[in-house]
Formats: sequence, C-alpha cells, structure tokens
Amino acid sequence: MGWVNNAKADVATKAAADAYAAGRQVLTFKIIEANVSHRSTGEMSGVGQQIEAIEAQGWYLANMAAAEGKALSGERTAVVCLFRRRQ
Repeated sequence: MGWVNNAKADVATKAAADAYAAGRQVLTFKIIEANVSHRSTGEMSGVGQQIEAIEAQGWYLANMAAAEGKALSGERTAVVCLFRRRQ
C-alpha cells in the first residue's frame, strides 16, 4: 500500500477510534482518492484501505457518495462515507 496510503489509513484509524471512544453513533469521513488517473476504470487507490481501517475500529459503512473536483493538486475524486457504529 504505499506510505501515503498508510498515512491516510492511520488518520482514518485514529478518527474512527476517537469517535468510537467518545460514544458517537455516526461517523462521516471524507476520503480523497490518491490515483491521478481517475478517468479509467479500476481500483480507487487508498479508498478501500481507509474504509477497512475504519471498519476495523467497530464501524460499518452504511452509505457512500462520490464527487469529482479540482484542487491545487489536480482533479481528484472525493468519497464521502457515512459509517454507523456496530452494535
């Protein structure tokens, strides 16, 4: 998984663990795709790893939406994920 994706998964893990420890029932998390060749069909680099990192902290992915946008680093796809706490 490359060091950038590892760092993003670490951020996701911490956010999920903190929200769980605080007793939150819902976690909304924005994931920015790492891949620059977004116009081709294929795996969204780093997205699955971050979702897995959050789910490993006791959450499940309940809903997801994606949007493309332009930033200083170029076009990227943002995935907004709504997680709910496992009961």
